[in-house]
Amino acid sequence: MEIIKLMPRFFEGLQITLALWAVTLVLSLPLAFPVAFLRSSKNRIISAAAKYYIDIMRGTPLLLQMCFIFFGLPEVGIVFPRFTTAIIAFVINYTAYFAEIFRSGLKSIDKGQWEAGQMLGISKPVLFFKVILPQTIRTVIPAVTNEVTTLVKDTSLVYILGLGDLLRQGKIYANNLTSLMPFIVVGVIYFVVITIISKGCEKIEKSFSYF
Repeated sequence: MEIIKLMPRFFEGLQITLALWAVTLVLSLPLAFPVAFLRSSKNRIISAAAKYYIDIMRGTPLLLQMCFIFFGLPEVGIVFPRFTTAIIAFVINYTAYFAEIFRSGLKSIDKGQWEAGQMLGISKPVLFFKVILPQTIRTVIPAVTNEVTTLVKDTSLVYILGLGDLLRQGKIYANNLTSLMPFIVVGVIYFVVITIISKGCEKIEKSFSYF
């Protein structure tokens, strides 16, 4: 009965978790394509800069990146609110991962399709958005789905910033009640959310199957 009374608090934490998840996706997915193109640039300086950015983001823990932004930047006079810090850290981190996924997807498309489209007089923007991009999306959806579901779980790292996300609510009430039940409830909520997201990604993948 005590757990039932605490459900509103768990859902408050879930709102923060989902808000962070949604904002990260809305910002990082569109940013990933330009980074992927920069990484594939024939200009060595541009390509190297993009590569270093991706390597640093993928080669250091997300938790460390959050700590650097929240605790390190104030040392030089740059201060962000807790939620903004989380958004910045998650966006720059996941943009790097998505960029590498999109780059591999673009490389998998036969260059002959570009050449054929240009021979038919199709402009590069139309060719990209109507032919290349849909095929790329279909190719990368499984890898993107994996990152999207991982992102839900990674949101639990914001405990270091003191944000009241879903897992932090579970920790608080597990300590207060001296019981593991809050953790079980939190685990079930995570499982349900990730299952729903995975099913949604499967439908998106099927919608691109005609390519």
